[in-house]
Amino acid sequence: ADATIENAREALAADDDVEGDDPSAVEMPATGAQTVTVPGTARGWEATAERFGEFGLDRLLRPAIRYATEGYPVSEVIAESWTRGEELFESDHAREAYLFDGESPSIGQRVTLPRLGESMRLIAEEGADVVYEGEIAEAIADEVQAAGGFMTVDDLASFEVEWPDPVSTTYNGAEVYELPPNNQGLIALEALNVAAEVGAGEYDYDSPERVHYFAEALKVAFHDGHRYITDPAYEEVPPLASASWAKRRAAEIGETADHDVSFGVSDANAEDADTVLLTVADEEGNIVSYINSRFAGFGSGLVAGETGIALQNRGSSFSLDPDHPNRLEPGKRPFHTLIPGLVRFDEDDWAAFGVMGGYMQPQGHVQVVSNLVDYGMPLQRALDEPRWRYRESGELALEPHADGGTAAKLARRGHDVRTLPPGRFGGAQIARSRNGVLSAATEPRKDGNAQGY
Repeated sequence: ADATIENAREALAADDDVEGDDPSAVEMPATGAQTVTVPGTARGWEATAERFGEFGLDRLLRPAIRYATEGYPVSEVIAESWTRGEELFESDHAREAYLFDGESPSIGQRVTLPRLGESMRLIAEEGADVVYEGEIAEAIADEVQAAGGFMTVDDLASFEVEWPDPVSTTYNGAEVYELPPNNQGLIALEALNVAAEVGAGEYDYDSPERVHYFAEALKVAFHDGHRYITDPAYEEVPPLASASWAKRRAAEIGETADHDVSFGVSDANAEDADTVLLTVADEEGNIVSYINSRFAGFGSGLVAGETGIALQNRGSSFSLDPDHPNRLEPGKRPFHTLIPGLVRFDEDDWAAFGVMGGYMQPQGHVQVVSNLVDYGMPLQRALDEPRWRYRESGELALEPHADGGTAAKLARRGHDVRTLPPGRFGGAQIARSRNGVLSAATEPRKDGNAQGY
């Protein structure tokens, strides 16, 4: 690990796109070739379809291929996010694939992505192996290496799909399921357990006490999660979701915000990352929470050759501190923010849900679960209510439409309060199967859609 970190520091210091030339001072960048890790998406799609679905990729990818090749109009939120590509994309491969006459698309503009469509057609015809061992794999490896990275086709070919058991806890009678390390699901579970210990969900919904105690529960959960959660194949992760752990940590929470909690990986580039989540429930009682992500918008800024495939930047969450559990090591998976969630309210009452947005994800999970369990809200209201979020800076951010007196009352409790626009508070989706009745709700802050068919 020490040799890997030393080599990475030297490579980054020599990179013209990375600030600073002192190897001992550099940190993992937010974008670029060194942030690209082996993508799991294509084999994940294939394995999911083979294990749980009725159709193969050849049929499942048809709509996506059609949209990519025949075009689709760009929505408001996506158009705004796309503008970041104008600065991010520097190579011809990227700019030709995702910019139009050098610019991002405007609202309502109909765009086509023919290179991406052709890549999806190859995946549909040849299977996911083309991404890991075939011509797409070669394009990915060539692009990364040409930009100063180290990924090889052998690295891609060695990727295997895993089926981890979920981690869970019971919160006020509801069983909540999350993904285990290297994902941050344990942060949400620990926060729920600590919140239950301090009675956060027992306060009136509009009271500053509710926000205070939930936010303090997230503080200690972030402290622990960002110092212990890592690839479990490299280091043991303590039982952050246990009741005994929560009881001990809850003892540190008082009536005021007496301490700030710094996040454990400096410059991890994950506070406001972007993700796409789908949730589905069907008449047979199945529920699904399913995530795809390139991490931050268009990811690393690299597009693999002529494939139209934008490569993610998950590696930017590695630490170059050799003493940190999430330190860079060969073959290791970085700390991941992705946490699709499930909640079991009763034997025949389940929901699939998620709240996207980097470090907002566990905070959004806690708030949505509490809205449903503690306050009995219907699905749409549970997503519509004003949110708060604890920031990496130590600030406690509120949405503009939060109760006017809440901010002042939280400040008197010692919180450093600020207001942020709604787009910083995540994008939630939820689908529920309750005694055979299906319902769903979508995020008012994003472009989502709740649809029955």
